[in-house]
Amino acid sequence: MSWQQYVDEHLMCDIDGNTLTSAAIIGHDGSVWAQSATFPQFTAEEVAAIMKDFDEPGSLAPTGLFLGGTKYMVIQGEPGAVIRGKKGSGGVTIKKTSQALIIGVYDEPLTPGQCNMIVERLGDYLYETDQMQVQSPA
Repeated sequence: MSWQQYVDEHLMCDIDGNTLTSAAIIGHDGSVWAQSATFPQFTAEEVAAIMKDFDEPGSLAPTGLFLGGTKYMVIQGEPGAVIRGKKGSGGVTIKKTSQALIIGVYDEPLTPGQCNMIVERLGDYLYETDQMQVQSPA
């Protein structure tokens, strides 16, 4: 399965008649592996700040999480694994895998819980798949 298929079929999937606003899979270096047509144009600085928060949980809290120039208030995530942000009736969930960031952006009527489920489920699957490949004999 291509990275674009993961975005199109697993991140932009239909949940109770709704979908994420946008989604992407990007490398830790900020390179785009795949993204939805509506995913915001982000900067290298924004990705660097996100990666720093995974290494130093809480570093984004004072300034907020920026993605595509939009500021999100950082809300409780999972230190080193998941960052969640909120802005008005929408927000963002970012799941870190060993090689990539899985990002989902949502707005009402999709709920934060639905976004978390979509993003984290794919992130967990990719993490487990990667771990199995790393551990399997060549």
